[in-house]
Amino acid sequence: MEYRKLGNSDLNVSVITFGAWAAGGWMWGGNDRNGAVKAIRAGYNLGMTSIDTAPIYGQGTSEEIVGEAIKGLPRDKVQILTKYGMRWDLAKGNFDFKSADNSGKSIDIYRYAGKESIIEEVENSLRRLGTDYIDLYQIHWPDLTTPIQETMETVASLIKQGKVRHAGVCNYNVKQLTEARKYVNIVSNQVPYSMVKRDIEKDVVPYCLNNNISILAYSPMQGGLLSGKMKPGYHFEPGDHRANSYFFNDENIERTNAFLDKLRPMAAKKGATLAQLVLRWTIEQPAITIALAGARNEKQSVENAGARMLGLLHDEVVFINNELAKLNLVGDKVVAA
Repeated sequence: MEYRKLGNSDLNVSVITFGAWAAGGWMWGGNDRNGAVKAIRAGYNLGMTSIDTAPIYGQGTSEEIVGEAIKGLPRDKVQILTKYGMRWDLAKGNFDFKSADNSGKSIDIYRYAGKESIIEEVENSLRRLGTDYIDLYQIHWPDLTTPIQETMETVASLIKQGKVRHAGVCNYNVKQLTEARKYVNIVSNQVPYSMVKRDIEKDVVPYCLNNNISILAYSPMQGGLLSGKMKPGYHFEPGDHRANSYFFNDENIERTNAFLDKLRPMAAKKGATLAQLVLRWTIEQPAITIALAGARNEKQSVENAGARMLGLLHDEVVFINNELAKLNLVGDKVVAA
């Protein structure tokens, strides 16, 4: 496995990091706890030592699964990336949306990153994860009701206490990043990025490159769209957030598959799957330090980890980018490379 440093920190993370959102089941139509634990361990055995999770994923379920999976492993060989600032158990901050927990019960989701909430959240996360420190602590989404100074100074205090090693953010724009860096050393920004969603290249990528901030790309497979395994009419389980996304309308699945068909010969020549090729392309892009890849079972985890073995020549990257430039997805908006 290849490892890269996050920003100016001493934290080395695996370029393919296990994304544990789906493991928690929330918004993915349920979960298989045993399968998720096996998936994390299978990835670890292949060098995928970094795991990204969050309290909101299954309302604690994902963190509990991660804690179970890493139990007995050398703690200094595992990098735990978790988050704070999305509450389902505290009606405070700015209301985000209504959802349902894994039992189907309706819940309200709030973005809140006030001092007292972060202090409570970190203790809950440490307990669920079965550890006494978190390697990277990230605000999950911007909280418009709490000053960034209050949030970041609280995380800086947790770093001094040894409960957190490094501070990161998620879904922050350039203005928010600039403000956050006044109060704590920000080593990373976790944002959505894939072959079909590249809007961050306009401003976030240049800013991060100029300020030595790592970008953690989440949803690099665009929820499975770029796997080449989806067909028009794909059935989503109840509660699966992808069902209402324009990425997954029949026309966009057809257009994406036509693009992926052009990549199949390249993948076959390398003895790789399309998913592995997509992941490798992702981590070859400027400022992209790691790609988060989710897996529900051992097979998927092993496939994701296999992306580490690939190499892409300059001409191959140019070919992929040229084909991407021809791909337009339709729906709520048009997405072009």
